[in-house]
Amino acid sequence: MSKNSMSSRTLVHKALEFEGPARIPRQMGLLPWATIHHPDDVKRIQRLYPDDICGPPFTCSELPITKGDMFAVGTYEDEWGCVWENEEAGIVGQVKDPIVQTWDDISRVRIPRQLLTIDIDQVNAFCRQTDKFVIGGCCPRPFERMQFIRGCENTLLDLASGTPEFFDLLGRVHAFYVEKLELWARTEVDALWFMDDWGSQQSLLISPTMWRRVFKPLYKDYIDIAHRHGKKAMMHSDGFTMEIIGDLAELGLDALNAQLFCMDIEELGLRFKGKITFWGEMDRQHLLPEGRPDEIVAAVKRVYNALYQNGGVIGQSEFGARANPRNVELVFRTWDSMPA
Repeated sequence: MSKNSMSSRTLVHKALEFEGPARIPRQMGLLPWATIHHPDDVKRIQRLYPDDICGPPFTCSELPITKGDMFAVGTYEDEWGCVWENEEAGIVGQVKDPIVQTWDDISRVRIPRQLLTIDIDQVNAFCRQTDKFVIGGCCPRPFERMQFIRGCENTLLDLASGTPEFFDLLGRVHAFYVEKLELWARTEVDALWFMDDWGSQQSLLISPTMWRRVFKPLYKDYIDIAHRHGKKAMMHSDGFTMEIIGDLAELGLDALNAQLFCMDIEELGLRFKGKITFWGEMDRQHLLPEGRPDEIVAAVKRVYNALYQNGGVIGQSEFGARANPRNVELVFRTWDSMPA
């Protein structure tokens, strides 16, 4: 089958199922920073190398309560009540003053149930009119959400000390995410996804033992919901996550968007090739901003040689802050030249 005769949806499914896609599927992770600083480059790359994966536009009949623009300079209050501070347009800021400093502040947390009022008919209509692989807009992130609410240091201390109030709130957050996933699972999207950034540059942020005890059961619920409804399950997690990829594969996770270049890519291949699809990504810390053309080409080939096995790879790359647009374009040109 020629590279152009297989639909994007089919390409991604075949990559996820190790059934030999006609070419490597691709996706650009586009941040508003890129459209602000390199609008013409963004349009050119999208024209030459259109995404095979997309998300549906959706509206809620009840709008969540927010204040400000999350990508603008200044403060932004999200739907949970967490306040973000941003110093540069086009990127996501940070929560510096968590809303639950002490457990007397728990009433400041609002569960954004308005997000359960999505227009399912609109989502389904979009899925029917596109040949792209559609990922639902649900994105549970229990570990990160607890950090946004409680702060990173407090979250780690609560986990270590077994603070009852922490685990009660985590249970409430998880229950909301389960309800949200069940709703999205009833739409016609191809996949559900969730995320949590778990790694520093060298290790997990908590012990693998604690991760397995506290968070692995949550992710099992998310993956099981997707599979029970015939959807693929996909996850994003930054940092060094080598220690838990085997657990995620065991749970049946179909694809992981990981910072591959924080880890030994060849070891990833030896341990996990053919067991889980690596949904990108290229090194956005050094390679995309500063890499020479030969380094970009070599990096794509390294990922391909280590991880491709009749599928199992999606050519995903972020176009975000400081990225050189020529390098981003070369990533996709190189992926397009890889045999499948």
